[in-house]
Amino acid sequence: MNADTSGGDRIVLGDVEIIRIVEWRGPFGPARGLVPGAGAEVWRENEEWLAPDHWAPEGDSAVMALQSWVLRSAGRTVLVDTGVGDGRERPESPQFHRRQGDFLGLLARAGIRPEDVDVVVNTHLHADHVGWNTHAVNGEWAPAFPNAEYLLPAADDAYFGPGNGYGGGRSEDDRLVYEDSVAPVHRAGQAVLWEGVHRVDENLTLEPAPGHTPGSAVLRLASRGERAVFVGDLVHSPVQILRPSCASCFCLDPAGAAESRRRVLGRAADERELVVPAHFGGAGAAEVRREGEGFGLVGWAEYGEGYGEGLRR
Repeated sequence: MNADTSGGDRIVLGDVEIIRIVEWRGPFGPARGLVPGAGAEVWRENEEWLAPDHWAPEGDSAVMALQSWVLRSAGRTVLVDTGVGDGRERPESPQFHRRQGDFLGLLARAGIRPEDVDVVVNTHLHADHVGWNTHAVNGEWAPAFPNAEYLLPAADDAYFGPGNGYGGGRSEDDRLVYEDSVAPVHRAGQAVLWEGVHRVDENLTLEPAPGHTPGSAVLRLASRGERAVFVGDLVHSPVQILRPSCASCFCLDPAGAAESRRRVLGRAADERELVVPAHFGGAGAAEVRREGEGFGLVGWAEYGEGYGEGLRR
C-alpha cells in the first residue's frame, strides 16, 4: 500500500459533526475477486459512475479506501473503526503485514488527540477495523485511547476469542488480531460487550447486521431529522448496492450478509439515510433508492457545511 492520506473531511448531520479520516486509498485487488458473484457485465455497464473512484477498468481492480470516522455527538468524541494498526504481524494478509502508518498523526491533524476520544466503536473484529485499538508501549500492546470505552460486538468477541479457538482456527491472523488489538483492551478494563440494540447516546445507536462476521453491526445516526447509517463491511463496493445478493469474498456467512444488506439498504432507501460504508473511495458515502430487485444511487455525499447542502445529485 502506498500512502494517500487526508487530514479529515467533514460534514454535519443535525447536531453531529462527522470527520472522515483516510489512511489510504487506491487499487486493492481484482474487482471480481472482491465480489465474486458480480459478473463482469455489472462493472462494465456501470463504468460511468464506478470509475475511477471505485473501479480501475484498465486493470479490472476494485478501488477502495482504508478509513475511519470520528463523530462529535452529544458532547463526546466517538471513533468508528480503527484501521489496520502499526507494525502488526499479519502473515496471511500481505496488504496489512507489518504496515507502518500514521493514524494518530492523521487524527491530530484533524484536531483529535488520543485522550479526547470517549468511545471507540468496532463495527466488527476484522484486522482492518481494530488495528489502532492499541499501540505499542514499552514493547507491549496497550489501548491507544486511554479514556475511551471500546464497544465490541459480543458475538464477534465470542467467535474470534480464545474460547472459540480464535475464529475456530481458520486463520492464524485471527488469533494475532485478537491478541494484539482486542485482548489488551479487555485487560485494561475498557471493553464493553454489547448485544441486541445498544444506544451510544441520544443520536447514535448500534444494531446487529450479522453475516460478514457473526457480530457485524451498523451504527445509526438520527439527529434533527437527518440520518446516516455506518455499515462497516456490509457493503465493500457499490456493485453490492446494485446486486445486494452478492457477498464479498471476506464474508463468513454470505447468505446472512445478503439478508442484512437488503434489510439495511431497504431502510436507508425508505428513510433517506446516508449510507456510509467502511471502504468506499471517492465521496465515501451515498444516498440510495429502491430499484428493481436491488438498489440504485441517488447521489454521493459532499463534505461541506451539511448533508442538505452537500449532496451531489
